[in-house]
Amino acid sequence: MARRCGLTGKGVLTGNNVSHAHNKTRRRFLPNLQETSVPSETLGEMVRLKLSTRAIKTIDHKGGFDAFLLDTRDADLSPRLRRLKKRIVALQASSASAG
Repeated sequence: MARRCGLTGKGVLTGNNVSHAHNKTRRRFLPNLQETSVPSETLGEMVRLKLSTRAIKTIDHKGGFDAFLLDTRDADLSPRLRRLKKRIVALQASSASAG
């Protein structure tokens, strides 16, 4: 599986190790990814994602997974997350019209 955050798209960066003698060797900077389950209040289920720690903090800051998805453009989301967002919007619309 790719080393890429499911929400933010943060991935592997490359650079150089530079020694005291100024020898340069290539290295990889890996993102801090965590396999985590995020609760969706609207869907009433846990969504399993591979997220960077920064994305987890951003979800908390925005007020939850549903708020994060609704605030994010569709073009910035993966196809799986677009389907989840569509389900959340549909459930919120049906609950608003019923209530």
